[in-house]
Parts: sequence; C-alpha cells; structure tokens
Amino acid sequence: MKNILIIAASLMITGQAKSQNLQTQKEQTVEANEHYTFKLSDKVMRQAVTFKNRYGITLAGDLYLPKNSGSTALVALAISGPFGAVKEQSSGLYANTMAERGFAVLAFDPSYTGESGGEPRNIASPDINTEDFSAAIDFLGLQKNVDRNNIGIIGICGFSSFALNATIVDKRVKAVATTSMYDISRVSAKGYYDKMTPEERTKALEQMSQQRWTDAENGAPAYPETHLPEKLKGDELQFIKDYFAYYKTPRGYHERSLNSNKGWTLTNSFSFMNMPMLTNIKEISPRPMLLIAGEKAHSRYMSEDAYKAAAGQKELVIIPNAVHVDLYDKVDVIPFDKLEAFFKRHLGGNNSNKTAQVGKTSSANKNVVNNKSK
Repeated sequence: MKNILIIAASLMITGQAKSQNLQTQKEQTVEANEHYTFKLSDKVMRQAVTFKNRYGITLAGDLYLPKNSGSTALVALAISGPFGAVKEQSSGLYANTMAERGFAVLAFDPSYTGESGGEPRNIASPDINTEDFSAAIDFLGLQKNVDRNNIGIIGICGFSSFALNATIVDKRVKAVATTSMYDISRVSAKGYYDKMTPEERTKALEQMSQQRWTDAENGAPAYPETHLPEKLKGDELQFIKDYFAYYKTPRGYHERSLNSNKGWTLTNSFSFMNMPMLTNIKEISPRPMLLIAGEKAHSRYMSEDAYKAAAGQKELVIIPNAVHVDLYDKVDVIPFDKLEAFFKRHLGGNNSNKTAQVGKTSSANKNVVNNKSK
C-alpha cells in the first residue's frame, strides 16, 4: 500500500511587474532548442517569465499569448499540473491550445520543482502549492493586456486539488476547471477509495517521522531508490503502465520532470496526510466549476466525489473510454471545445448564459458520455 501511495501521489506578460515583489525576465522567445513535449502553435507567442509567491519563492512560467491580439484586454487562465510534471509537458500543451483560442495563459512550474525556486528540491506542500496559483493570479492581474476581472484556473491531475483549493480562498478566480483530478491530500491520507486502514496510516506516519531524523542528520532529504521503473515487468497495475507510457517514453519524458526521474522525497506526504484541502469546496459557489475525468480513469471517483460535495454552478464531464493520462496530452480526447466554451461563457463572455441548466446532458462535444450540471 505504501509503495502504491508514493507512486500515485507523485503522479499525480508582457512587461515587468511593478509591485508585490513580482518581477519578470526580459521579454524573450523561448529558445528553439528548449525541450517541450509538444509543438508551439504558429498562432501563439510564448514568453518565459518569473514571479514570486507570498513566501518569496521565485516561480518560473511560460506566458502564451494569441498573436495579433492588439490592445485587447484578454481573458486569462493560470494552469499547472500534473503533480510532479513541468510546464514543458501537459500544462504547456493546454496553455498553447487555449491561447490559440484567444486566451492569455500562464503555465508555471510549482515551487520546488522544474525551473522554479525553492530548496530542497522535489517537495510539495498543501499550503505553498495552493499559494502558487494565487501568485500566478497576482502576475496575470498586473499585465496590461489582461482583464484582471476575468481570470480563471485549470488544474491537471494532482494540481487540480490545488486549483480548487486556491479557488476556495482566492475570490479573484472567477471560474475553475479540472481534468483527471487527484485529491492529493485524500489519497495520501486514506489511500485509494479510502481503503487505507488505521494501522497502515500509523505505520506510514511512523516511517516518515523516523525518516525526518535521518534527513536532519544527513542535512538533506532522502529520495526513493526507484520512482517509475526504467522498464516494465508486465505485472504492474494498469495505471502504473499508463504513467510509464507518458513519463518514461518520448511521448512525455522531460529531464526536469520528477515523475520522469527520481521522484518526490520520502517524507513528501507528511503534511498532506493531516491537511485535507477540499473541506470547504462549497465556498467556490457561486463561481462556476467544471470537472472532467476519463470514463476508465482510476481517479474518476475523485472528480465524482468533488462534484457531489460542491455547490452551485457545477458540471461533471466524463470522457468515453479515456484513462487518466489520456487527458494529459491527447488533443483528440481532451475536450478543448468544452473548456473554451466554459471559460468564454463565464469569463467576459455571454453573461446571460451563466446560470447552469439543471439535469441537462450536453452534446456539444462528441467525447462527452456523461455531463451533469446543477
């Protein structure tokens, strides 16, 4: 159980900011030889930026802008995820696609990962990584070409739970969408389908507690000997095979992605096991929420449970035959039409349509098998 938990939890702009300790690099196009797992659209500009969160950690991001947008104040989105991925992977692909559709989009590396700051490396925090999304909102709201009153969030995989948590407290976020949502605090504390026994939980916490003394004595955290295997034996759980197919192959491998390499610290789950993040999910209302999951995803139940717990304008979309990682990068599976329509409706679009229709099933996207709204 512990090994499965560690792997599951793991896989899971222009211009210079003038205040609140924000700063950007000089405007620049990301160099052609930089490794991205997708091709930049010829309709989009990409700029490398930096900004600071409330804890003074410098975050690295890429700002995607539609070309020839002129002086129009753009609706903006902040995107991060999956848990343990970097902006050159799935979040960048989402940003690239949404910028093609007219949005200003910031994809960023969370604290302690990728090109963002923070020491030691490869750790996560229910508080700090939630703050990272609010820092992204800070940054976007200071850009002259962004409408700061119309900013939304997309969270992918484990960073969906941080996205929802940030939306709960940060009232500047006007709409939130998630894909392949993982509640990192829940799966860390309770295991899959909440099946971790009290004895297993106690044992995991005892092991991490003892590991803290070892780390303190060594002056550095320890990492697992293996994260995802370098080669599959064939008897792994299907979702591990799916993660391998993304992170350990040219499809999604990135040298800065901890999921592609050595993984999180051995004590990474320590705080997550005692700090549930979605307790106040009802407080997202009356702002709208869109939850998207694969029909065959091992994580599907987390989106379904978040939908049940939420209030107000909420929508659950289940994609036929899709597994968890299909929503990372398969552009023919990810319902980008749905995401575009959702944010254009709720962020500066046709406000007359903002009230969701109860019980309606959408046929707007051929991939949608089950669409619940309330």
